[in-house]
Amino acid sequence: MAQPAPNIAEYTVSEISAAVRRIVEDSFGYVRVRGEISGFRGPHSSGHCYFALKDERARLEACIWKTTLHRLRVKPQEGLEVIATGRLTTFPGSSKYQIIIEALEPAGIGALMALLEERKRKLAAEGLFDETRKKRLPYLPRVIGVVTSPTGAVIRDILHRLAERFPTRVVIWPVRVQGETAPAEVAAAIRGFNALPVGGAIPRPDLLIVARGGGSLEDLWSFNEEIVARAAAQSAIPLISAIGHETDFTLIDFAADRRAPTPTAAAEMAVPVRSELKAALEDIGARHFGATLRLIESARRDLRAAARALPRAEDLVSIPRRTFDELASRIGRALIANARAHRVQFERSAARLSLSGLARSFERAGERLKNLVDRHDRALAVELRQKNAELARSARRLRIEPLGERAASLRRRLNDAGERATRGYRQGIRRRGDKLNAVGQLLNSLSYRNILARGFAIVRDAGVPVRSAAGILPGSSLDVEFHDGHVLVTAARGERKKAVSAGQGSLF
Repeated sequence: MAQPAPNIAEYTVSEISAAVRRIVEDSFGYVRVRGEISGFRGPHSSGHCYFALKDERARLEACIWKTTLHRLRVKPQEGLEVIATGRLTTFPGSSKYQIIIEALEPAGIGALMALLEERKRKLAAEGLFDETRKKRLPYLPRVIGVVTSPTGAVIRDILHRLAERFPTRVVIWPVRVQGETAPAEVAAAIRGFNALPVGGAIPRPDLLIVARGGGSLEDLWSFNEEIVARAAAQSAIPLISAIGHETDFTLIDFAADRRAPTPTAAAEMAVPVRSELKAALEDIGARHFGATLRLIESARRDLRAAARALPRAEDLVSIPRRTFDELASRIGRALIANARAHRVQFERSAARLSLSGLARSFERAGERLKNLVDRHDRALAVELRQKNAELARSARRLRIEPLGERAASLRRRLNDAGERATRGYRQGIRRRGDKLNAVGQLLNSLSYRNILARGFAIVRDAGVPVRSAAGILPGSSLDVEFHDGHVLVTAARGERKKAVSAGQGSLF
């Protein structure tokens, strides 16, 4: 018995299955397979569909996922010959390969199907089916317009469903939904609803529903005409198409803003359920109230935590209180020392003061202030003239009467500002004059002339005050100042007293 070679690689069953799956998926990718549906028993409990595609010599397992099944135009049926588009893969659980179908179409399209596909391609190329041009449906329309036959079961189903969900006003435009005149009537109804004026005798709908019951391809052909598809695409009012059953597709379905699988489903799309809406609002209100209570409680907890973290009021003011006490005990001594220092400084400044010098200084300051006031008045007048000229030029250029009124208002404001500035300057001059008078009075109170008025005199030698008799040489010319004038004298020295001559005589 032959033994297996020891150098052959060893694989697990899962590795072999995964390798085969990669080879199948990479080699084929997406394929189109034509065959007959076999073994279809309807959707599985999970919603997925499992069946086979077969021809006279082979059989291929197939699968349609639940999400794909809902959007297929052609639903799988036992014995139906179809063209399936999908991707090949394997199923490791049973070592089978299968196709995952993503599109399904009937094989052997007839004349009507070929014409329908040709019209669909033409209108799609014109952009009538673009998603970007589709309008959103109103959430709660006040008036709904229905284009359908008034005698069929469709209108009763729509009215019944609307009454159950959210009663609203319905305006019906009766049309034929089958026959030679049906396309023109349906298109005219759509355009007629759009032509209704807002606030007219017949209310203009907020939403349109074009509905018809199920039937064969020939029965639904009126809704495959270009005139109907173009009217639906041109409708300014949002439009729901509800033609046939769920598996029936017509051109108006692609041109409408929304497709409903049945007329009843169209009514469900048109309005919400009032009870559900009321319950949702109550739930939102309760959640909002609960959230508000939780927010308040959270803020209360945060406040309490912050309050616990804060120090006591006594602790906050203890250090400032101690500092205040220390400063209060030191302020008396500091005030006395400060007053003494300012008095010394004041006495030094008073010794250097001269009434004539201060008068000249204040006179120069007054002249400079007067010059500044005059310059300000002239500059203000020039600026006012410039602003008036600019406003006049702007008014002539703009030729707008309200702008002239605004310029006049601005001119008045400028004049008021100038007057206020002038008053401010004058008040400043008065304040400085008052300050000058106060300083003059202080200087006068400290002046040595008050001492002369009490009978004293000042003796000067060459303009320098004489402070002792020892410093006077005999024959010196002295200037003696009294409170009412000056006297020139000559000094003479005696044994016991000085003799001072004045003119022809002597003064002792």
